[in-house]
Amino acid sequence: MSVQFYEGIGRRKESTARVRLMSGSGRFIVNDKEAQDYFTRLGDLQALLAPLASVGQNPASYDITVKVEGGGVTGQTSAVQLGIARALVKINAEWNSAMRKGGYLTRDARIKERKKPGLKRARKAPTYTKR
Repeated sequence: MSVQFYEGIGRRKESTARVRLMSGSGRFIVNDKEAQDYFTRLGDLQALLAPLASVGQNPASYDITVKVEGGGVTGQTSAVQLGIARALVKINAEWNSAMRKGGYLTRDARIKERKKPGLKRARKAPTYTKR
């Protein structure tokens, strides 16, 4: 039995999310867990479903499965959001302008800055001592 799904890849910092949207009953699974169990911070679930709301789609009409790995909670949340937005554009290309206007299709390219020689971290210098 083959099920038609639309896939979108989202990345943020060190996180990568593979999102699959298919018509269904509103199940939202992240790494084999319910989404509200995986993303427990306040507001994360609303941020994930914001691309659906921006195009006027009901989240209950889609089954969403996500495989996300790497990074922390913030990076994974943004990666899943980008993946959902990209999958929605594959469903209907006319939603592209609404997604762009909401900022859901722009990948946040900021990453951790590399450590420099002679410093403790990327910019933190050792404490200066005069004597």
